[in-house]
Amino acid sequence: MSARAPIRPAAASTTIALLALVVRAADQFSKHFVLTHLEPGVTTQIAGEALQFVLVFNPGAAFSLGEGVTWIFTIAMTIVAGVIVYLAIRRVRSRLWAVVLGLLLGGVLGNLGDRLFRDPGFAVGHVVDFILTPWMWFWTPNAAIFNVADIFIVGGMASVALLLIIGLELDGTRVRKKGVAEDAGVVDASGAEDEDDDSAPDADDRGDAEEPAMDDGDEGDGEDGAVPEVDDAPDAGETGDGESEVSRADDSMDEGRMGRTTTGDAS
Repeated sequence: MSARAPIRPAAASTTIALLALVVRAADQFSKHFVLTHLEPGVTTQIAGEALQFVLVFNPGAAFSLGEGVTWIFTIAMTIVAGVIVYLAIRRVRSRLWAVVLGLLLGGVLGNLGDRLFRDPGFAVGHVVDFILTPWMWFWTPNAAIFNVADIFIVGGMASVALLLIIGLELDGTRVRKKGVAEDAGVVDASGAEDEDDDSAPDADDRGDAEEPAMDDGDEGDGEDGAVPEVDDAPDAGETGDGESEVSRADDSMDEGRMGRTTTGDAS
């Protein structure tokens, strides 16, 4: 299955911007609704005790942490929003990253608006929280109350962590694990060596291939009647036999001459 092509920069930026606007609009609408219909601190059961609405104004973070340093959260959310906008314009080419960052940006902008424009003042405003789910906080007696923006902030951060774990880059490519990449390199190298070994035989193989040719040549020479080697120097036995034959021939010649001489004298 081939990977999907990356989206254009304009498409990525548009996707992030639209999702951020939708999330922020949903957050602001929900806050306007509870501010209009609920009294601060009064619990309203929506689905029994599993889901309740309690209007509170939170100067800090979750579990009322950092209530005296509200401005730090304002700066932190401003930085996060700026980073997401930068990535949307310059880096993001993945559809999945565009969706995740768009939802995260919407949540950040929702709470950032409260910090900037709600009482008691600019950059130190209190965030409107109203959602209470006691069953989610069984491990602590101090259950956190949150809002729609918080849902997308937490969900967006978890999604970012998941994308980083699976190795999906902002441009849509996937990062190969180091161990897998090294194994692939070893396999490629060994495959190349095997191909070289198959294509180029070693010296022993060449020697084995040449030896039968030499043997065939030797047999062919014998069958074609090549002149065998003749020893130029006869051995001692052969020399002795030759000398005996010469001596007998000389004796026969001497006897013949003697016979002719005797016949002449008689005549």
